[in-house]
Amino acid sequence: MKEEIISRLDNLRASMAKANLDAYIVPSSDQHLSEYTPEVWQYRQWISSFMGSAGTVVVTADEALLWTDSRYFLEATATLEGTSIQLMKEGMPGVPTISDYLRTNDRVKRVGFFGRSIAASSALDYIRELKIGGVKVVTDRDLIADIMEEKMEIPTHPFFNQPMEYAGKSTAEKVEMTRRALADGGADTIILTMLDEVAWLFNVRGADVDYNPVGIAYGMITPEEVCFYTLPEKLTDEVRRTLEENGVTVKPYEEIYKEVRTFGDSQVIWVDPARTNYAFYDAIPAGCTQVHKLSPITLLKAQKNEAEYEGSKAVMRRDAVALTRFFIWLEKTLEEGGHPTEYETDVKLAEFRAQGKHYVSDSFATIAGYNGNGAIVHYHATPEGSAALEKKGIFLLDSGGQYHDGTTDITRTVSLDGQPTPQQKHDYTNVLKGHISIATAIFPAGTRGAQLDVLARRYLWNECKMYTHGTGHGVGHFLNVHEGPQNIRLEENATPLLPGMVTSNEPGYYLAGQYGIRIENLIRTVPYRTGEDGVPFYRFETLTLCYLDNSLVEAELLTDDELKWYNDYQQWVYDEISPLLRSDEAEWLRQKTLPLSR
Repeated sequence: MKEEIISRLDNLRASMAKANLDAYIVPSSDQHLSEYTPEVWQYRQWISSFMGSAGTVVVTADEALLWTDSRYFLEATATLEGTSIQLMKEGMPGVPTISDYLRTNDRVKRVGFFGRSIAASSALDYIRELKIGGVKVVTDRDLIADIMEEKMEIPTHPFFNQPMEYAGKSTAEKVEMTRRALADGGADTIILTMLDEVAWLFNVRGADVDYNPVGIAYGMITPEEVCFYTLPEKLTDEVRRTLEENGVTVKPYEEIYKEVRTFGDSQVIWVDPARTNYAFYDAIPAGCTQVHKLSPITLLKAQKNEAEYEGSKAVMRRDAVALTRFFIWLEKTLEEGGHPTEYETDVKLAEFRAQGKHYVSDSFATIAGYNGNGAIVHYHATPEGSAALEKKGIFLLDSGGQYHDGTTDITRTVSLDGQPTPQQKHDYTNVLKGHISIATAIFPAGTRGAQLDVLARRYLWNECKMYTHGTGHGVGHFLNVHEGPQNIRLEENATPLLPGMVTSNEPGYYLAGQYGIRIENLIRTVPYRTGEDGVPFYRFETLTLCYLDNSLVEAELLTDDELKWYNDYQQWVYDEISPLLRSDEAEWLRQKTLPLSR
């Protein structure tokens, strides 16, 4: 594979020379700006062999480099060895940005990328920053597609309807909500690039992308029409009929690019530069007025309605049953002398989830890390190289499921022999205290995730310890497990936490080569009460149900309020899940959820 990557880089350089380009940028996103991309558009993976969800490759005449963040430093180092591609550790001291690297390279005067596969915001940043160095940017050359030996086709898996029972609102209702939001912002037209926004608005789901139940399509709302653009073979009669009953016009997939170029001067186009690909942005006629704001659909989708909320609660119970049965199996297997590998635990958990109602797939690649592997934040076990578990040490399991009525994402860290070291208990308890601080936060309307993030980190920071990933990300409803616009992390994000938003709460701590600790539940923003001067205050409602490992908790480190939260949570898990289990399973869970005391 290493030789194949080197050959592909040589072919790309030859294609660059013909196009008179000194450098070419290959982002991880596809023509719909997806985090997880269908194989047809896995350009960055194809040119580098790096499979992480975030990263950008830059190729020049004499160098090839991959920029990625700290989640993937270890994985990228191993993957890139022997490929001639150099790892650039994004955000680390002394590492230039892509623009700085290209702008200060005397041999680079023309840079290319494919405008359909990059967000307008990123493209405009490159164009502006490279212009400072006198570098010209070319955006219409799809060089990777030109050199791929095996030409791939857009997947043709059929769409299926997301019924009202789970969606909560019809497409016609969602279109009306969107049009009101557009009008409030002074606009009348919006282009939908991102697959989850298309799926949400049109109440369809698909199977074109691993882990995300979405299908390849674009959408557009204009003053005259609501249009759904896809390949005709992807539409069943039922889906086509439902769309048409909701006032939607179905059109060929590629036609949207032609139609954007015909916008009239009187149209006001709402453009979210982070969620619209650059080719659309560039195709909008100069006479049109543009409103640059966060997509109203992003916000509407993030604030889950009552049907979605009820679905999420049902999903959490089924997911908890699967996880409980998995942990019972794991404990019994280890007690009987078995040594399942990390990969085998991944497969086994999926089997337990699949026994539940409405299960579709995992919601992301499971992270099953034993001892030192748990310290690799985005570790992924393979059949050939995964470690075998023993009845000792710590096991970190980060997993999730896609169900027709919701999406789950949960991390549990457990001691496999119930005898963790004092340091492991201490670190786990500090992570737990951070988790409880987020879970119990009360905050005024307008609060952003960055303003709460320190609550999760303060106990680790007090000991000069830290984790580098975010504390929380938005989660879709039978959609992408990583969903915007809100998050909880150190970096500023202008989007406030709004009622109905579902976000993860997942602080962690990682001791390289020894163990990783992470505790993750999903939380929903809900109204709390009205404060002084009529300001609404919000809090979080924890949705996720699964026991926490008592053996890892140093109860003496918990305050009275923290200990009460912990014991209340454990009791809630038992009360909700035990009726769904066999008597022997319920008794096992009762032992795991017994209250702690100091």
